[in-house]
Amino acid sequence: MRIGMTVLMCGCVMAAASPGEARSLHHWDQASSVTADAIAALALGVPLIKSDEAGMAQAGLSMVAGTGTAFALKSLVHERRPDGSDRHSFPSGHSSFSFAAAASLENRYGWQAGLPAFALASFVGVARVEAKRHHWYDVAAGAVIGSASGFLLTHRANRPVDISAWGGGSGGGLALTARF
Repeated sequence: MRIGMTVLMCGCVMAAASPGEARSLHHWDQASSVTADAIAALALGVPLIKSDEAGMAQAGLSMVAGTGTAFALKSLVHERRPDGSDRHSFPSGHSSFSFAAAASLENRYGWQAGLPAFALASFVGVARVEAKRHHWYDVAAGAVIGSASGFLLTHRANRPVDISAWGGGSGGGLALTARF
């Protein structure tokens, strides 16, 4: 876990240094994409380092669900981007993806992993607004969608009691798992 935390802290330092150097819209856009990819790498890399296959699967599912929901909404809501380039502004896919990864780390490994990840995800949101790719409310909606998918689809590692939802064509329900 110390390796994961070291990488997270280095990411925070890099993200904090980026705004002073990123003077153009392109640099903000690029910084948001690189940081979003770094958070995703951490959300998948920390479980990999810890040999936590379930954590890796949950993080992957959270990011896919958050991003998929954001892109489904983009096809329904035709909000023009602040830069006028297209009508795919709402909600922010970058923010949804980043916050899903951050929430996954938080929910699986606690605040020590979650706090730096949420700081990086917040940087992604700010950078998307600064790049004129999204309005603040696009980023806020993406953050809610991503956080919800991360918190709903990721479970704390080594929990003695776990409740999870399931569903299929013939119904659904809750499953309770307990270790003694």
